[in-house]
Amino acid sequence: MPQPSITLIAGPTASGKSALAMRMARETGAEIVGADSMQIYRGLEILTAAPTLEERAQIPHHLVGVADAAEAWSVGRWQAAAKQALDDILGRGRPAIIVGGTGLYFAALTKGLADIPQVSREESAALDEPALRKALQALDPAAEARIKPGDLQRLIRAHAVAVETGRSLSEWQTTTQPLLPEGSWRGLVIEPDRAALYARCDARLAAMVEHGALEEAARLDARGLSPALPALKAVGYRELAAHMRGETTLADALAAAQGETRRYAKRQLTWFRNQTPDWERVA
Repeated sequence: MPQPSITLIAGPTASGKSALAMRMARETGAEIVGADSMQIYRGLEILTAAPTLEERAQIPHHLVGVADAAEAWSVGRWQAAAKQALDDILGRGRPAIIVGGTGLYFAALTKGLADIPQVSREESAALDEPALRKALQALDPAAEARIKPGDLQRLIRAHAVAVETGRSLSEWQTTTQPLLPEGSWRGLVIEPDRAALYARCDARLAAMVEHGALEEAARLDARGLSPALPALKAVGYRELAAHMRGETTLADALAAAQGETRRYAKRQLTWFRNQTPDWERVA
């Protein structure tokens, strides 16, 4: 039976995803598509552990360093760009490897995104959480049940979609179609021992600091961009930028950034365990 032409490699930060993708690409002649919401942006190559220029020269990479930090890429925008990249790679008769740690990107490929119309949130935003939850109980009980306490943004969106479109958000989401046809891909999740992973996270961040992550954070900070932009949410950026502004010691900044990285890795492990239970596991 022929192997699928697309391989998805997912897992937490510092788990060795990129190294596995490079090894497989050399063996199969595949090209690599990045599925990392931070590696999309230029100027964060060290802090996001993006493929190096040398690695990109050895194996063609797509959707790595393609956007300026002042841009805000959504999951939908990445999905459209990934489809274009895959069409190009497969059209040339080469296999593709999609690698990264952004779970929603993989969900967009294998489960699809709902084509929900743009809605105004002004009326919904005027309501407090108890009122929103009471309204959602009648309009979209499934959404109300799954949205965690305090998550006002998701409550507002679910309420606005139901009111303005006449269909609940949950109903919209059941009409999605996966971008990748069944049988065209196989999924791998790297799931290392947690203690070993955390140790690798700490060591890698310390190495990043030694190899230019501080200067990288300072350059981005100097641009004065809105902290709401996705690029400025890169794990470790906020702590290192604060040190470069003289607000904290390097030791404190590094320790805080390492802690954030470990927490991020834990969230990734949990997401992939819950959302991709039938994918092959690699230690």
